Amino acid sequence: MADLRDDLRAHLGGRVCLVGIGNPDQGDDALGVRLAEGMRARGYPDVIVAARTPERCVESLAQGPFQAVLFLDAVEMAASPGAAVFLESHEMVTRYPQVSTHKISLGTLARLIERNGRTRVFLLGVQPESAPATADLSVPVKTTLAILQDLLAEVLLVKPEALTVCGERP
Repeated sequence: MADLRDDLRAHLGGRVCLVGIGNPDQGDDALGVRLAEGMRARGYPDVIVAARTPERCVESLAQGPFQAVLFLDAVEMAASPGAAVFLESHEMVTRYPQVSTHKISLGTLARLIERNGRTRVFLLGVQPESAPATADLSVPVKTTLAILQDLLAEVLLVKPEALTVCGERP
């Protein structure tokens, strides 16, 4: 994950919006939604849980005050379950040109957002193990989720809430 940390630090400067994508009822496909929800729970302010319809937020992302947008999604990349990948928009267009489980491919969404000339779009993707009709993530994807939450909190400088005695939050 050291290379991933370096990539995130190098590309995610300024104000960053996290966009959680996926079907929360389809096993590992819920990864992006769960990661976005986890970052929101940690206090990160710029989170959109787009779930199954990321295309609905393209206009607000393109017109928003963000220097970067980071899509969070489970993506097929012929890797081991739980493997993570960080892609720039041009790589998303190449890898995911139009074939997609979404109405509009992630590459096309990235191009639409980047038309404003000031916002860069990236993808943090995780290889799913399975996508059964269950709300549970597989063990490898659940492990990666926990690692990515800590990594994003570190890179995006999320300040944890103060803990009181016995670990309870005020």
